[in-house]
Amino acid sequence: MGKLCDVSIRGVEISFGAVRVLEKLDLDVAQSEFIVLLGPSGCGKSTLLNAVAGLIDVQAGQIWIGGKNVTWEEPKDRGIAMVFQSYALYPRMTVRGNMSFGLKVAGMPKPEIERRVNAAAATLQITELLDRRPAELSGGQRQRVAIGRALVRDAGVYLFDEPLSNLDAQLRAELRVEIKRLHQRLAATMIYVTHDQIEALTLADRIAVMKDRVIQQLGTPNEIYRRPANRFVASFVGSPAMNFLPGAFAVKEGAPCFLTEGIAIPLNGYAFEAPPQDGAPVELGIRPEHVETGGGVPAKIEMVEPMGSDQLAWLRVGGHPLSMRLPAEACTVAGEAMQLRLPADKLNLFDAATGRRL
Repeated sequence: MGKLCDVSIRGVEISFGAVRVLEKLDLDVAQSEFIVLLGPSGCGKSTLLNAVAGLIDVQAGQIWIGGKNVTWEEPKDRGIAMVFQSYALYPRMTVRGNMSFGLKVAGMPKPEIERRVNAAAATLQITELLDRRPAELSGGQRQRVAIGRALVRDAGVYLFDEPLSNLDAQLRAELRVEIKRLHQRLAATMIYVTHDQIEALTLADRIAVMKDRVIQQLGTPNEIYRRPANRFVASFVGSPAMNFLPGAFAVKEGAPCFLTEGIAIPLNGYAFEAPPQDGAPVELGIRPEHVETGGGVPAKIEMVEPMGSDQLAWLRVGGHPLSMRLPAEACTVAGEAMQLRLPADKLNLFDAATGRRL
C-alpha cells in the first residue's frame, strides 16, 4: 500500500515573530523508516512535523519528499497523510463516512473508495464499527478511525502528532503495538512526534531527541539509551531515570577514575570520546539496572519501592542519592549498608560545564 518515499529536511529555520522555533535543522528519513521526534513541550517537534505537512511555512531551508522539493507545495500535493493528537472526527458521520470523506471530496470513484475503506478497516480491526458514529466509540476506537482516515489516502509518508497522548495508559500500550504492526505491514515512511520516551524507544527505527530548537542526538533506540550524546539526552530517556553523581576526573597511579566525596570509582574499560584533564569537574551517569552489588563503593539503603517484576532501591552514596534495580525476591531493608559496583563499561561521563559526553 502506498508508494515508498524518503523525506529530507535541509537547513530548515522557523520563527514565530521574534521567537525562533527551529534553527538550521537537518534530518534525513529513509524510505520505509520509522523516525520518532522526541522532546519536551516547546522543543519544536510538532512545528517540524507541521512544516513537513505544509501547515507551517519555513523561513529558510528546504523540505524534499520522494526526491521532490515540496517546500512551497500545498499539503494536498505532498503525498502525505497526517494523524493529529485530537481525533477531530465528524460527529454526525459514521465511521465509514469519516474515513471516506476526503476521498469523496477528491472525486475518487465509489468502488475505489469502498475498497480502500474496507482494507483500512480490516487492517485496523474496526470493520464491525463502520456503521457506528463517533459518540458510540471508545477513545481507542476513535483514534483507530483517525488513523484509518489517514490510511485510506494511500500516502507515501505518514505523519503522527502525539496520537496516543489523550488515551489512558493501557490503551496507549495497545495502540502502540498496533502502530508498530501497521508500519511493518505497510513498509511506509513514518514520522511520529511524542514526548513519551517509552513510545519512542518501542516504536522507532531511529529517534531524534530535540531540545532548544535543534536535534541533540539522532540514533537507534539502543544508541540513544546506551550512549547518550549529552546529559540532557541521558536524563530525558529512560525510566526510572539515570543516576547522576557530581565529582571530578582523576588519574591515580596511571589509571583513570571518578572521585566523589572521597569515593574513587575506577574507569578502566570506559570508552572515552574525549578524555578530560586530571581534576576536571565531571558528572557520572549510570542507569539503575546497571548498578551491581559486591563492589567497593559504600552505600546505604534509604527506601525500597516494590514494582512487581522487580524492585527499586533508593540508596545514598556519599551525600548523593542513587537508585538501583533489584530482583523482586531480593531481601532489602531500609537502613541496611551495601557495597556497590559501578561497571566502567556501563558508565556515562559528562562534562560538568557543557553536559557533553566525554
